[in-house]
Amino acid sequence: MPDFPIRKVAVLTEEIFHDGGPVAKEPRLRAAALAVVKNPFAGRYVEELQGAMEDLKPLGLLLSDRLIAALGGDVKKIDGYGKGAIVGTAGELEHGALWHVPGGYAMRERLGDAKAIVPSAKKVGAFGSKLDVPLGHINAAYVRSHFDAMEVGVSDGPRPDEIVFVLAMTCGPRVHNRMGGLAAGDIKAWDGLR
Repeated sequence: MPDFPIRKVAVLTEEIFHDGGPVAKEPRLRAAALAVVKNPFAGRYVEELQGAMEDLKPLGLLLSDRLIAALGGDVKKIDGYGKGAIVGTAGELEHGALWHVPGGYAMRERLGDAKAIVPSAKKVGAFGSKLDVPLGHINAAYVRSHFDAMEVGVSDGPRPDEIVFVLAMTCGPRVHNRMGGLAAGDIKAWDGLR
């Protein structure tokens, strides 16, 4: 059973009041929680990785709880999410894919069984690399007002033998969204798409 010791956790929060247009009645909130962990697979090829997803589930719940607290604690106001991973250079892209289940399902669990797929990005990157974490609505993938991305990273990682695992959540649509499409208030099927 692999171990992913945490070196550090960081939480970034943003309040977006406007994006060049009129000031929003209520600012859009975005937050990302990042955990810098040791990569137990760094520097070698390991055929069987899937079992390690189970070991990462507590980390997914920890980061989800930090995000909910950073956004005010009311899960009913959180309506967007995304996830990602930056794998240090001694690792491989597949090590970042370990985050799909533990990161995504932790947010779904904490947010009340959200229906939409959790947008995701991953890459292998050097020290100080940044990642654009894609964001979407928690219950319907076709809600255009919530399409977004949040750039994240840590200044001192990932080291070659580390992974930065990221979760992100948002409250509200882009402040000046006006691209039409399915409105959050019109979600009907609850199938994760529309």
